[in-house]
Amino acid sequence: MKQSSSIPWLLRWISAAPSRWLGRSSAVQQYIAGGTHGLSYLRHLARGNRVRRQASFEAIPEGQRPLLVIHGFMGTRGTMYPLEQRLAEDGFCVFSFNLGAINIRDIRRSAFLIHRKVERILEQTGWRELDIVAHSMGGLIGLYYIKKLGGHERVRKLVTLGTPYRGTWIALCGVATLGLLSTSSWQLVPGSRFLGELHDGPIPAGVHVYSIAAARDWLCPPSATRLQGVQSLTVPFGHGSLVVSADVYQYVQRILQSEAAVPEDIPFEAGADQQPWPERLEYDSVPSSDASPDLPPATQPLKRARAKRVRAANRGDAALAETSPRGVTSSALSSRRGKGNG
Repeated sequence: MKQSSSIPWLLRWISAAPSRWLGRSSAVQQYIAGGTHGLSYLRHLARGNRVRRQASFEAIPEGQRPLLVIHGFMGTRGTMYPLEQRLAEDGFCVFSFNLGAINIRDIRRSAFLIHRKVERILEQTGWRELDIVAHSMGGLIGLYYIKKLGGHERVRKLVTLGTPYRGTWIALCGVATLGLLSTSSWQLVPGSRFLGELHDGPIPAGVHVYSIAAARDWLCPPSATRLQGVQSLTVPFGHGSLVVSADVYQYVQRILQSEAAVPEDIPFEAGADQQPWPERLEYDSVPSSDASPDLPPATQPLKRARAKRVRAANRGDAALAETSPRGVTSSALSSRRGKGNG
């Protein structure tokens, strides 16, 4: 399949900007650019989706479980390139996926695309399960796939890097600038209906989820990455460093290589996996029937123009939990797998 060579002009412009554009102060480098790895992150972001794909399965090491990496909001396959290269050099059978020029679509739809990608990988490699490493919003995509689209039957470990399980208020910037063009911006706001749906029910048995947070991450602070049933640790970096830093990679590598659910040589934070699920917040706006005609009701963004005060807890979230992109349900996906369709 021919890859798209188009990259948003903004990404090219950022990549070509001199380092002084980001400022020489350590504060700017640490908090805006993601620490000392910020420029490297932006450079790889500008690669877009022009990343070499795994075309042949003959070179896959025998006994090596497949691994899928998922990038985050407004990211590209290029943002995961440093991590992907390190994994490949260490013998991992690693794959990535093109989620568009910039990843701003409905998280549910992205999870459905990941479902199809996983089925293709497993069919071609002969494996029955794989691992996932995801950055930022990519972790929400992975968790939704696991909890709502039958991914618990396909995933052994989900390692997330700077994933806002509890949402992030910086998403309001996306709401203000992208509006209805970016459903995921609305879904990332703390207390959103999507997060309520995602938090409904425990993490399925047999799947181990890990969260690596960055202490200097103002996009997704460590407090937003804690969730019940998730093993957590914090590293002294910024958001972009999580996919660039060699130190962070060492943790990722050890988690993936360990057969234990909680590797003893990793300093996971005691009690972090016992954090209660977030309470659903009261919000002033709800999806309207005509907000986004091409989306099912569960995926329509909030619309203030038609607001009326409700509590999400009273809105039948149990029904939403069964809804997947384009009206496909979890049971339908299971049926497809039974027929051999990925």
